[in-house]
Amino acid sequence: MPSLEELRKSRIEKIKELEKAGIDPYPAASKRTHTITEVLAGFNKLKKENKKVFVVGRLMAQRGHGGAMFLDVQDGTEKIQILFRKNKVGAKTFKLFKDNFDIGDFVEIKGELTKTKTGQNSIESTGIKILTKSVRPLPEKWHGLKDEEERLRKRYLDVLFNPEIKEQIEKRAMFWKSMREFLENKGFLEVETPVLETTPGGADANPFVTHHNALDIDVYLRISMGELWQKRLMVAGFEKTFEIGRQFRNEGMSPEHLQDYTQMEFYWAYADYNQGMKLTEEMYKHVAKKTFGTLKFKIKGFNVDLDKKWQIYDYQKIVKKETGIDILNTNLKQVETKLKQLKIDYDKKGFNLGRGVDNLWKHCRRKIAGPGFLVNHPVEVSPLAKRKEKTPELVQRFQVIIAGSELGNGYSELNNPIDQAERFQEQQKLRDKGDTEAQMHDYDFVEALEYGMPPTCGFGLSERLFSFLMNKTIRECQIFPLMRPKI
Repeated sequence: MPSLEELRKSRIEKIKELEKAGIDPYPAASKRTHTITEVLAGFNKLKKENKKVFVVGRLMAQRGHGGAMFLDVQDGTEKIQILFRKNKVGAKTFKLFKDNFDIGDFVEIKGELTKTKTGQNSIESTGIKILTKSVRPLPEKWHGLKDEEERLRKRYLDVLFNPEIKEQIEKRAMFWKSMREFLENKGFLEVETPVLETTPGGADANPFVTHHNALDIDVYLRISMGELWQKRLMVAGFEKTFEIGRQFRNEGMSPEHLQDYTQMEFYWAYADYNQGMKLTEEMYKHVAKKTFGTLKFKIKGFNVDLDKKWQIYDYQKIVKKETGIDILNTNLKQVETKLKQLKIDYDKKGFNLGRGVDNLWKHCRRKIAGPGFLVNHPVEVSPLAKRKEKTPELVQRFQVIIAGSELGNGYSELNNPIDQAERFQEQQKLRDKGDTEAQMHDYDFVEALEYGMPPTCGFGLSERLFSFLMNKTIRECQIFPLMRPKI
């Protein structure tokens, strides 16, 4: 069997032969009149009208011998069989094809509709044209490839050979489209906020740093979907805004976490977290139904029904029940002791009480199927949320809980500039002690709050929700995830 390099050399020689014959192996245009889906859908009508059609696509298979062959051609919509005979296309064209065309080439087929003896809808070719000459042969065995790294690195082949991956990409598009439509129908305005920031804000996360040559300053890739910018728009008088885009966090990888991913955040003036929960539940049901056609999912061993009553989960009560720790009456030593007892691994760098409590909660959440909302978070883990009036040590925050994980996060946003400045100062102290995920003090944002921001509910979710509904890792659900370069 010829080696890959021998096959490549052979195909490069065929390119030269086509060029010698005056044929451009990479023309810019085609004469396509119908997609293959359109041909198959209107087959009987087109055949009755004796329509000549031009279809295009990739040559995926060929069978036969002598002066007659059957070709399978696939475009971006469907696949069709082509009957290719010497007495129809002429001896010259037939020889040109046999000598210089290969599986994997993109071709243009001119022909008329016909049915084979077995009744299969096909096209009888009266001409063929090369559109793109492939240099590398398509792999003979790709479907079911077990090496995930290879599949993701050559995702274009994964899509080509696995219809379910193509369908996944289409569902991903519908996921964001349906969310956008839902918010627009609710009166939200889509906005764009900066990707490069001098002070990253809106989340507890470690940012990527890059250098801005023109201004000669270091800047950060955003770690939230413009949270502090969208709040500035609330100050400016807008009442409903949202943004869908990419954000970046320079942190570890896991089945649920990546560094470069799509996020949506909305901000709603004159609404609180209770109203936010109602809108969020409605949005999740709408998006799931539009994208997947169902509200029932099997996720990580859980049976999740988004249509059933959403539960309310109390952060303080759950942690106390599962670990014995009262998060409002504990200290760092007690939390560390409990983490060790439970054999919970955690990052020691910059470790503090807020991080410890959060690790305890993450241990507890694994048993919760959802759907529901986690409420009553301690203020230490929520530097941007408004305090509860009767229990100021807790905040007006909610997180969507599905299949043992958080799949959305919202607040009654903190709009007291004095309280916000104090919390930023506390966060800065944590950063100074080594907590790289603690938030930076954004003085410009505090200044904006001093002009007055109305009561506002904010909420955000990432493509993690899509990956959970697909019951796959978030990496598998990205079209082209970041890969380590081959050495």
